[in-house]
Amino acid sequence: MAILKKHDFVEINYTGRTKDDNAIFDTTEEDVAKKEGVYDKSSHYHPAVICLGENMMLKAVEDWLIGKETGKEYQIEVKAEDAFGKKNAKLLQMIPLNKFRQQNIQPVPGLQLNIDGMFGVVKTVGGGRCYVDFNHPLAGKDLVYSINIKRIIEDDSEKLKSFLELHFHMHDAQVELKEGKAIVKSKHDMPKEALEELKKIAGILVPGIKDIEFAKIE
Repeated sequence: MAILKKHDFVEINYTGRTKDDNAIFDTTEEDVAKKEGVYDKSSHYHPAVICLGENMMLKAVEDWLIGKETGKEYQIEVKAEDAFGKKNAKLLQMIPLNKFRQQNIQPVPGLQLNIDGMFGVVKTVGGGRCYVDFNHPLAGKDLVYSINIKRIIEDDSEKLKSFLELHFHMHDAQVELKEGKAIVKSKHDMPKEALEELKKIAGILVPGIKDIEFAKIE
């Protein structure tokens, strides 16, 4: 067993639920998703690797994990104000139905929308108006996480690969590390700006990597 410290890369399995109704909103485990009826075939179910203290999960969860032991299972409760915040009344808005008609949208309760760059959920429709909630879907909810701490990641190439999956959604990335230089290969493009951002972040989180080169797999 090992004790988790800030900036450790840690492999975990977890399941997040809303406390009031025990409904799953996120899980890394395929069997749990299938059992609870929330399985999504487009999702990638596998243990997550996070760097503690870098807000790759909720800050409250990462802070709580520091000092815990590998090889153990824990349960943590996170209050709404430490999770996705309390409900903001200003983000509950009445919108004229004609604004939806202009975009050929037929609003019904439960419909998820993106209006002027804001994500919202239709609550009610009537009287020529539509009541839309632009709060985060988990705003105002206390959460409960079940977390299994598997191990601390020591290998620099594995750290970088996990970072690419989490932040750039490059699930097919291959990483080779030679004398401090990482060569990243993927079937997907990586824009120059993204590569420069990756170099900056990786240089801080994974000091053993001094430079990164990207090569697309044809």
